[in-house]
Amino acid sequence: MTPAPGTAPDRAAHEALLISRFNALHAARSRSTIAARLYAQALGEEHPAQVGAFGSCDWTLLGLLVARLRLRPRQVLVDAGCGTGGIGLWLARALDTDLVGLDLSSVAVREAAARIPHFGLASPRAAFRATSLEATGLPTGHAHGVVCVDTLGFAADPPAALRELARILAPGGRLVLTRATRSTTEPAWAYEAAAAGLTLEHVDERPGEPAMWDRLYGLWSDHEAELGRELGRIQAAGMLAEAHRRRPGLPGRRAVLLTLRRPPA
Repeated sequence: MTPAPGTAPDRAAHEALLISRFNALHAARSRSTIAARLYAQALGEEHPAQVGAFGSCDWTLLGLLVARLRLRPRQVLVDAGCGTGGIGLWLARALDTDLVGLDLSSVAVREAAARIPHFGLASPRAAFRATSLEATGLPTGHAHGVVCVDTLGFAADPPAALRELARILAPGGRLVLTRATRSTTEPAWAYEAAAAGLTLEHVDERPGEPAMWDRLYGLWSDHEAELGRELGRIQAAGMLAEAHRRRPGLPGRRAVLLTLRRPPA
């Protein structure tokens, strides 16, 4: 998506537009199962059904998140850009951590909170709040680990969001996030991490991610009429426009999982 303009009023307007868009998207998807069915079909055996994430989360990614976070029981995990909460809830249950989920969409946050019992968790060990990644409202050093899957690029100010996620990390804590670039481009991930006060610890390649998006976009195109009937004309048109815009660039896409660490001292 096009980066947001740099001034504070422009960022606020951009954020308001995102809130409206994602609230409408989550409300539409909550009334129908078609989007979830097509994601499951695109992921195939790699689909973690209970997670139910609308993105590139698969079993391989979940395993990498567990390995890279290195969290201990009762530590605090933050799911930044949590959507309807599946990734954070799954990780919190698997790792026996407390969970704070953050998302711009109040509709998504309500759905995420309703899913807490389905993962065998309970308040106050799991909680969700509607807020931006640039201003989480969490105390400095609050989180021992942060995950951010398919979300940072939607922030109104991605560098500011990265600095904020670094701020809420405790010393020695890790931020694990998905990123993508062109395969022919030299990424600036280490520089971006350093600018936020973090170090780049691992880069895990995700070679199957572009093909997953290609399958999904193909399914969206094949089910255009059904998407329109179940999600509404506006949401279906937005999904098809995304597929049309992004699908041609997938052959040159490099997708990774980055592990960034706050220095222990």
